[in-house]
Amino acid sequence: MPYQSLNIQVSTFWLAEDVIWMQQAIQLAKQGAERGEVPVGAVLVHDQQIIGRGFNQPISSHDATAHAEIVALRDACTRLENYRLPLQTTLYVTLEPCTMCIGALIHARVNKLVYAASEPRAGMVGSQMDLSLQPFYNHSIQAYSGLCSEHSSQILKTFFRERRQAAKKNKATM
Repeated sequence: MPYQSLNIQVSTFWLAEDVIWMQQAIQLAKQGAERGEVPVGAVLVHDQQIIGRGFNQPISSHDATAHAEIVALRDACTRLENYRLPLQTTLYVTLEPCTMCIGALIHARVNKLVYAASEPRAGMVGSQMDLSLQPFYNHSIQAYSGLCSEHSSQILKTFFRERRQAAKKNKATM
């Protein structure tokens, strides 16, 4: 079944490398979950190489902006010593970006965004609105969704279920 971009572009099938990059993002999401962070992972890819990695870490870093996408952007920009990313850079992330993250991706000049699971409450690349399509920005991003979505969604559901169970258990022992 072909996948359709939210920008009305059609990709007949995901390429093998797309799956590999998303699997890397999923591994990063799992690292975040192991540390008690919401399991979201992101990798920035340019010329078939990862140039930036990140997973959610606002709790451990005491930084509200430390979403996976922002951490990956900071990693790439630091490595490249530039606040703008090279042309044809793609971000693979396990969850639809929020307002802050899509804004940062636009400013860093990410060319393509591939995300796994939709974020119905706060997603800003189609779920609530699509900031990637707004004409007032001086850069646009090609956005695609659905790659490894079931796997990513299951990781998130498991994380929150376990968190609720732990809270319930803690409440019962008080």
